[in-house]
Amino acid sequence: MSRLINALLRVFLLAIFAVGLVALWEQIRTSDYLSRFRRTDSAAQSVIIKEITSLGRLELVKYTFRDIVEHEQLKTFWPNSSAVLIVEGEATGCLDLTRIKPDDIRIGGDSVIVNLPRPELCGWKVNHDRSRVYDTRFAFLDESQLVSDAYRQAEQQIRQSALRSNILEQTRRNAVPLLQPLLERVSGRRVVLVFQP
Repeated sequence: MSRLINALLRVFLLAIFAVGLVALWEQIRTSDYLSRFRRTDSAAQSVIIKEITSLGRLELVKYTFRDIVEHEQLKTFWPNSSAVLIVEGEATGCLDLTRIKPDDIRIGGDSVIVNLPRPELCGWKVNHDRSRVYDTRFAFLDESQLVSDAYRQAEQQIRQSALRSNILEQTRRNAVPLLQPLLERVSGRRVVLVFQP
């Protein structure tokens, strides 16, 4: 019988000890004592405006491209390193309206003739969120440079593809239905749009 009482007493004391440890841990955890050991992140930022630029470009068309780019760096003593990228990018065609001068607008009778600047490719870029490196080979120590060069090559391919795809002609076609009704509404006259050669 005394063995049973001793065993029950031990279990009881062990349970009290365990409850005491849990209570002590909760007290320490919720106090400021552990805050010295916790990791806290803080960041201080100071953004400064570097440059303000006035814009007057009217974006009229955007092409989105998807391409596989293979880039190779030639080596003298080592095997040539290469990277294969799956790239998505975009190119934008626009008119730079800041190039319109007062002499480019002529009024004759009931019509207005507006000489518009030539369409131009105002931007092209790789969309890095939708692009990825598929494979690299023999890029031992300069993998980041290899991938960076491959992305630069991809940007140039996007530019060339946009020009080959007649983005400038599409920009010209999109300008007329957008600008003509707007200018006719504002001027109250018939508007003829002519592009500079």
